[in-house]
Amino acid sequence: MPRVTSIQEIFEHIDEGFNPAKSEGVDAVFQFNLTGDGGGQYWVKVANQQAEAQEGAHDAPTLTITASAADYLALVNGDLNAMAAFMQGKVKVKGDMGLALKLQAMFGIG
Repeated sequence: MPRVTSIQEIFEHIDEGFNPAKSEGVDAVFQFNLTGDGGGQYWVKVANQQAEAQEGAHDAPTLTITASAADYLALVNGDLNAMAAFMQGKVKVKGDMGLALKLQAMFGIG
């Protein structure tokens, strides 16, 4: 995925960075709660080796990721290491950590 300049751009072009081969067997909803300037709530459903993104809060997410919009943008653009961000508390994950790691692989993040 080319560098992105906004959170909205990430989710509008979710299929560009998606690697279907890495999503085999995944049936999950990832909720993103991104705070601060340019943030918002988005969710991504991954099932049948396809990804779909929507704005808003999902009723029953499998995994919830909370971060500032600025930190998440840096993460997606490769300017912030995912594991370092998690260890420093910049990214909070609620749910199955294994799925969080799969998310990285499916979308080539961090």
